[in-house]
Amino acid sequence: MEEAKLRQLLKSLTIEEKIGQLVQLSGEFYNASDISMGPQRKLGITQRMVDLSGSVLNVAGAKQIHRLQEAYLAKGGHAIPLLFMSDIVYGYKTVYPIPLGMGASWDPRLIKRAYENAAEEAYAGGQQVAFAPMVDLVHDARWGRVLESTGEDPYLNAQFAKAMVGGFQSGLKDGKGIVSCVKHFAGYGAVEAGREYNSADMSMSNLYQNYLPSYKAAIQAGAKMVMTSLTTLNGVPATADKWLLNDLLRKQWGFTGVVISDYASIYELTQHGFAANEQDAAYKALDAGVDIDMKSPCYANGLKPLLEDGRLSEEKIDAAVWRVLSLKNELGLFEDPFRGSSEALEKANLLTPAKRQLARKVSQEAMVLLKNERHLLPLNRSGHRRVALIGPYADESKMLGLWAIHGYPKDTITFKHGLSEYLDTSRLTVEKGTDIIRDADFFAESGRPEDQASGQISDSATEKKHHDSAVAAAKRADIIIFAGGEHTLQSGEAGSRTKLRLPDNQQRLLDELATLGKPIISVIISGRPLVLTDVLADSDAVIQAWFPGIEGGHALADIIFGAYNPSGRLSMSMPAVEGQAPIYYNHLSTGRPEKTSQHVGRFVSRYTDAPTGPLFPFGYGLSYGKVTYHQPTIDQSQISSAQSVTIRVPVENTSEIDRTETVQLYLHDEVASIVQPVKRLIDFKRALVPAGETLMVSFVVKADRLGFYNQQGKYVIEPGKFELMIGPNSDETQTVEFSLKD
Repeated sequence: MEEAKLRQLLKSLTIEEKIGQLVQLSGEFYNASDISMGPQRKLGITQRMVDLSGSVLNVAGAKQIHRLQEAYLAKGGHAIPLLFMSDIVYGYKTVYPIPLGMGASWDPRLIKRAYENAAEEAYAGGQQVAFAPMVDLVHDARWGRVLESTGEDPYLNAQFAKAMVGGFQSGLKDGKGIVSCVKHFAGYGAVEAGREYNSADMSMSNLYQNYLPSYKAAIQAGAKMVMTSLTTLNGVPATADKWLLNDLLRKQWGFTGVVISDYASIYELTQHGFAANEQDAAYKALDAGVDIDMKSPCYANGLKPLLEDGRLSEEKIDAAVWRVLSLKNELGLFEDPFRGSSEALEKANLLTPAKRQLARKVSQEAMVLLKNERHLLPLNRSGHRRVALIGPYADESKMLGLWAIHGYPKDTITFKHGLSEYLDTSRLTVEKGTDIIRDADFFAESGRPEDQASGQISDSATEKKHHDSAVAAAKRADIIIFAGGEHTLQSGEAGSRTKLRLPDNQQRLLDELATLGKPIISVIISGRPLVLTDVLADSDAVIQAWFPGIEGGHALADIIFGAYNPSGRLSMSMPAVEGQAPIYYNHLSTGRPEKTSQHVGRFVSRYTDAPTGPLFPFGYGLSYGKVTYHQPTIDQSQISSAQSVTIRVPVENTSEIDRTETVQLYLHDEVASIVQPVKRLIDFKRALVPAGETLMVSFVVKADRLGFYNQQGKYVIEPGKFELMIGPNSDETQTVEFSLKD
């Protein structure tokens, strides 16, 4: 539709029709039955507002989309098509590893392809907006939503944010693809104590330096929607933060797209104590710049009275409605309300062999080899050793994680399936051993008490049978592969935990298997970094597999038998004990560092009962074979603000197997007007280093990369001495120095 016609449409709308465009409801509101009256009454809105609402949450599938859109448009009036939005966080039907696993790939180009595939599937299924990527930076593994983040580093997260947005929206220019809604703006990942929906409080320097870069990268990549955080940031709920949404997002960053609240977060302004009532909440959210109210009654019931009493202007409402209509127009919905989606297109595009192959590749790159004593891995598939695959994830298809809401476990390749393609039944025995979790209270507290009765927790006789069969199989085997980890409900939204370990029943089984003296390979399924201290003690090799997606079984088998050399590197530090959380590599320098302080004994920055550092640092991961980092060099020791410095490091593969090495470059500003991190990632390169060869890896660092954000959020570059640190992870680095002159 031409802009002039669109403006005429806006002008012709009644105030109720305008408000309707700013209201988002979920699919059950549109069922033509008495069932729909339940949620409608619960929310407290009228049928008229349901009929006028402008967008729908989490309705999926071309058939459903066509049915709902046709019924909606048949009601007459101005017939503005509905906009369909959904949680497509890490795949649609072809489900990839969780984003924390994607972050461990350190491969934004590959992840962009995954999101292009996800967009192609979602487009076929009638989806128009994806509530993703979640680009919240995370430091605290206790927070369940670390599952949705790519990790703890602002630079790495920004690279993935650009890739994910670019993947989703790459088809928009051709009338395909889907809109990316970046979330949660801003600072949601900094919730205190890792507790869901808690507050976040930080300095402006910290906000700009660490938490904002990934959001900004997503906006610069063209994201057309932004979702607000459910939490407060420095005392102000993000959903009503005028500085955040108007001054920063729109004025400083130039964002012109649609801002949507998170689920019921406008109503929750009253719970925060920031709004007196629902009408006041509606005013403060719209005034701050929130265009769409997701699943709350505030806009539906509150905007018209605000307009009538003069507290709110119609121009303010018009501005929000215009952004919503403009997005619908950009997607071509006025010409084709279905955007070409159909059941035939779904059949041709969902879960294709090519998409599965890419999912297998992403899962391979996401898995991180944490330990490999005596080069136990890879196993020789043509040998004669017998393997016992034991554990609750040995043949479990529910490996997709909490936010794969459109995927089906039945489409998942289990570990048993994957390994059986390398070993025949005479050499592979598979036993469950124990349930994933045996805590009945857990399911009740998760709001899912029915899961206890659905086979999630076995009766005592069945549990004993599983245990005895597993131990017997382990005794007959030459090698044990233990497949354990978190239950799906233990991570993800509202999955905050203080105990970050394997469920007790799993750890007891692993401890018992370790007494047999057989080599043990442990494979860990989780949505967060777990404390694996006890697992390491029991295991000769450990693979962190995350929730690996529908091709997880293939990917794991490929790694175990050497068809793929693991290249995953942690994008989030793994704590040695829970009490270290939050723990992250780029912490600020302290006046009494543990290793270099003038003080000794207890009067340094450390714990008295645990290590100071993580069990595994950011950037860590093993591969098969060995590489040596030789002494790095730089081309000049002093540069001006218009110059750059080049650092080179020879990386030698001293083994007989090719491997992909992720060479990581860190920076430290030795003296600054604001204390700087001990190091921060400024670049990285994934490079294939052939067996027996040496590869020269180089980075060019421009002077404008040397700055930082001050307490006013201003980027400043100060002259002085700098260190460049290069290596395979954030802990094992070599240093060269240079200076920036006035």
